[in-house]
Amino acid sequence: MKLFTLITRNPILLDSTQTEGIPYMQNLSKLVATLLIGAMMSASASALAAGNAFVTVNGVAVSQNLANIFMAEQKAQGAPDSPELKNAVREELIRRELLIQEAKKAGLDKKPDIAAQAEAARQAFFVRAYIQEYVKKNPISDAQLKAQYETIKTQLGSTEYKARHILVKDEADATAIIANLKKGAKFEELAKQSIDPGSKDNGGDLGWASAGNFVKPFSDALTSLAKGKYTETPVKTEFGYHVILLDDSRPLSVPAFEEIKPRLLQQAQSQQINKMVDGLRAKAKVE
Repeated sequence: MKLFTLITRNPILLDSTQTEGIPYMQNLSKLVATLLIGAMMSASASALAAGNAFVTVNGVAVSQNLANIFMAEQKAQGAPDSPELKNAVREELIRRELLIQEAKKAGLDKKPDIAAQAEAARQAFFVRAYIQEYVKKNPISDAQLKAQYETIKTQLGSTEYKARHILVKDEADATAIIANLKKGAKFEELAKQSIDPGSKDNGGDLGWASAGNFVKPFSDALTSLAKGKYTETPVKTEFGYHVILLDDSRPLSVPAFEEIKPRLLQQAQSQQINKMVDGLRAKAKVE
């Protein structure tokens, strides 16, 4: 049962944040930094070092807690909880510890660049652990997500529009474009003058979208148009002056709550974490 890419048989080492058994190629400096992370964390964070020893290598104890992390990751990937799993984890941790010891003997833990890489990885570990713990202690309720869902539905409205636009910097240019449209010029041809790189080569096409996806002056003008009509005066926004054409409209089909719940949860958690960090930043003494 080969659960890990064993480092004494293959010059491939698992990243320190991976225990899924996926090979990860690294350059030498990153590999050495990875090896040293465990040792540095043991010196600064007693959490992993606490508890009974899982195995002892040249007198150095490798904690049961660390072994539990490796086994939990493997079980999450579908590996059965068996003596074979325990033996595979044991062998992997022995090999890692041997290389850590050799790296320290070579004085690599004293090299500033390598120590800095190891410190960066250690910080990332604790940041991730803290955020996971914070999210666990401050769960987002279904009621909060449903409220957000209803807000989004209101913002989107009940209709979506297939629009084209031509964006220019000066009002005079937009007025000239409208005059040319009145003379029979094709909107798609005039759109080549647009400064919007995303639509100028596609006849100004913006695809299907709800009015809520556009800035207010644009959406107000768009929703006032009849199908096939264009704005007869330039529409000013923060981006410049627009000439807008409504190709078509249709009822908006909003995905069901359960369908987009994971995305809403991710967004809500991100906002929650940013708010927490902003609060810490506001109270911090930074010199």
